[in-house]
Amino acid sequence: MLERTFKLSENKTSVRTETVAGITTFLTMAYIIFVNPAILGDAKMPFGAVFVATCVAAAIGCFLMAFLANYPIALAPGMGLNAYFAYTVVGKMGYSWQVALGCVFISGVLFFIISVLPIREWIVNAIPKSLKMAIAAGIGLFLALIALKNAGIVVGNEATLVTHGKLTSFPVVMATLGFVLIVALEYRRVLGGVIIGILAVTVVAIAAGQQKFGGVFDVPPSIAPVFLQMDLAGAFKVGLATVVFAFLFVDLFDNTGTLIALAHRGGFMRPDGTVPRLNRALISDSAAAMIGAAVGTSTTTSYIESASGINSGGRTGLTAATVGLLFLLALFVAPLAGSIPAYATAPALLYVACLMTRSLTEVAWDDLTEAAPAVVTALTMPFTFSIAEGIAFGFISYAAIKLVTGRYREIHPAVGILAVLFVIKYVYIQ
Repeated sequence: MLERTFKLSENKTSVRTETVAGITTFLTMAYIIFVNPAILGDAKMPFGAVFVATCVAAAIGCFLMAFLANYPIALAPGMGLNAYFAYTVVGKMGYSWQVALGCVFISGVLFFIISVLPIREWIVNAIPKSLKMAIAAGIGLFLALIALKNAGIVVGNEATLVTHGKLTSFPVVMATLGFVLIVALEYRRVLGGVIIGILAVTVVAIAAGQQKFGGVFDVPPSIAPVFLQMDLAGAFKVGLATVVFAFLFVDLFDNTGTLIALAHRGGFMRPDGTVPRLNRALISDSAAAMIGAAVGTSTTTSYIESASGINSGGRTGLTAATVGLLFLLALFVAPLAGSIPAYATAPALLYVACLMTRSLTEVAWDDLTEAAPAVVTALTMPFTFSIAEGIAFGFISYAAIKLVTGRYREIHPAVGILAVLFVIKYVYIQ
């Protein structure tokens, strides 16, 4: 059955190889089952229910990718978008988490439509590479600010907006040591380095009496408090159009970039640069986003950490299916997830931020008309505490700079239209 379903012989692999690859991928991304509930918990979502929703959404996403697209690519609630969900849409803009879930669901529906219709490539190709790279880096800086805040390293200040906290406090010291440990383990290619770092800080915090230990295994909490709780009526408000667009935009480009990178890494890409079954992979991702919102979590998307499983020999959907099964088994470690303090997950956020910020190296720095909008995009996200504002400022500045410098022919119609719409939004809506 496995041979017929995943075409193992055709892909020159075996059940054992695919299983090992799946375990490898899971260990590199399992930190999300601890980090995601912690972040969405700041949006007043019940921790236990979100923990279950995270595992269930990840498992379903992995199964969709396995059986529809037959790729060794795992999915889970995405980093960056969960922070935007909690700290911008709910925290800064003041909407309920139910409305935010509605926005995630609608963005998933739009992503699904774009994936089915032949307009995805037109949209992807319309956005300049410098802006794409800046958006990824900006999300990284956004995560970094959240990580430093959760660790107590950065705190508010009336005179300077932000300043450093008490650097000798227990949370700051532990977060710092946790980050150093994670980087060292990842540098030495130790499998599961991020999750080891999170658990190491947690163990020390419990041993020092700074954190209560709730146990390791138990029956999963109820998912009922978040299941099908999305407020679609509230999400259709005009003012939330930018929020829906931000979820859609980031998921579309992040997912497309991840799929292409993993296809290249795994040798799935054709000589002409196209990726077989790309539409099926995108449909799997968009369906996972919709289902994830329905079960009660932020946008579910493909994970670049899947590269670890591909490097271990994963070539088919059996790898993804293995990851999905492991996420279901993880449902029984809810007490452990509840024992992890915010300053233990902060190092993981900062590490992910480091990986995302490196995309700035691909910005065309020798061309000011490309570099300046990229800098505006990347810096606006953390300083406005909003991914959507960073995208908007980036599009507006790009179109304006190209226009004023006489290089208006380089403005793609889609970029120009979006820039105008963002300006209208700020003038008439905000």
